[in-house]
Amino acid sequence: MIEFILNDKLIRTDLPAGMTVLDFVRYEQNLKGTKIGCREGDCGACTVLVGELADGKLKYISMTSCLMPLGNASGKHIVSIEGINLSGLNPVQQAIVDEGGTQCGFCTVGFVMSLVGFCLSGKETNYKNAIASIDGNICRCTGYKSLERASASIVQQLKSRNSNEIISWLVKENFIPSYFSEIPQRLLALSKSHNGVEKKIKIGGGTDLYVQKHDSMVHADADFVFDNDNLKGIYQDENFIYLGASTTVEDIRGNELMNKIFPRLEKHLKLISSTPIRNMATIAGNFVNASPIGDMTIFFLALNAGIVLNENEKKRKVLLKDFYKGYKTLDKSGDEIIENVFFEIPKQHTYFNFEKVSKRTHLDIASVNSAISIELPGNKMLNVHVATGGVFAFPRYLEKTGNYLNAKEISAETILSAAEILQTEISPISDARGTEDYKRLLARQLFFAHFIEMFPEKINAEELLEIT
Repeated sequence: MIEFILNDKLIRTDLPAGMTVLDFVRYEQNLKGTKIGCREGDCGACTVLVGELADGKLKYISMTSCLMPLGNASGKHIVSIEGINLSGLNPVQQAIVDEGGTQCGFCTVGFVMSLVGFCLSGKETNYKNAIASIDGNICRCTGYKSLERASASIVQQLKSRNSNEIISWLVKENFIPSYFSEIPQRLLALSKSHNGVEKKIKIGGGTDLYVQKHDSMVHADADFVFDNDNLKGIYQDENFIYLGASTTVEDIRGNELMNKIFPRLEKHLKLISSTPIRNMATIAGNFVNASPIGDMTIFFLALNAGIVLNENEKKRKVLLKDFYKGYKTLDKSGDEIIENVFFEIPKQHTYFNFEKVSKRTHLDIASVNSAISIELPGNKMLNVHVATGGVFAFPRYLEKTGNYLNAKEISAETILSAAEILQTEISPISDARGTEDYKRLLARQLFFAHFIEMFPEKINAEELLEIT
């Protein structure tokens, strides 16, 4: 039995936990405001808000319901467009009307839900954050400028929002219905238990499984681990950082400790998908998916990260670079699960960078992605780790390239020589994301970009291009 609150209604259902929230809302509850668009998390027309108690406070985030299994709704408050209805338009809806932000209307509900989610968030009320909240929504009619104006109008209306009593203020100002004030107490009464015995398939956020295997996942023999407290959290233990397997990309992006270690973390992770997907996508899911272009896998490969595998409390550690044995082939038994990801805290004078090229800047799969970490305590590079995706059968740790750079000074000649070695470590194929030659070029250019970005006083693009 799965229990959750859908808008103002208590739901108890024995329907398959693998059913998507989108299908449950539309076909079981006949709430047709949530739209079916791409069913791949790309368009945002199916966006809902997901509320959950954390440290005694109710927190709402946006998710794409087409990729969210019903099992992950257990114990939460799911809000569809119908759940924010008032006697008239709320300020978010009115702003979109006033600025002409809708034409065909199909995408509008998704934009409304994302912007209401921004209003409910504790994030600073500025234009940048408002625009970031709709980075998972696509409109094919308006050209976005009207929606940007609407976002700016909403920001102005939120200037007097009480950051300590967000829900009460939003209810008072008619942004959301009054029943939202009762949700915290109602959630405390819900049961989160819906899994029985251990199941064969472990599902985290489901952001790839539900794209690839939508129909078969409905009745899959699955264990939903997204909300497993033992697989959550980010913490420091001596010189290492540990991240629970079900930690999401957005958890990482908003974590104070991770931002302290990686000052440009927000910029790097902004390149990965969209806010609703980052709210769902788990790091362990990205690793075991074994996609050759897994963004977080490339990120952590460049940190020489390791994973803790657990099978019935029998644990072992494996370096991430040794985890991949071939295309979709892992150093993992069928019953082992990733419990933690860990990496050594970078030493002082360590530089890190992540780059990605895709057809769209955001909300897209990489053609090629790349990450690097370099310790530079003096004139010579140490502990160099390089990783590149989209150029091999699995996420590629470039050991020879890194070894070549170790103990060398940074110069254009050294970088060019390393780029030649890089080409011997990759073997891209031509596919929908580019030809082999294009991907080889991208791998080289992103490798150059690391040095230009991290050491602008030592390397510039013109210098590299002149020599090549």
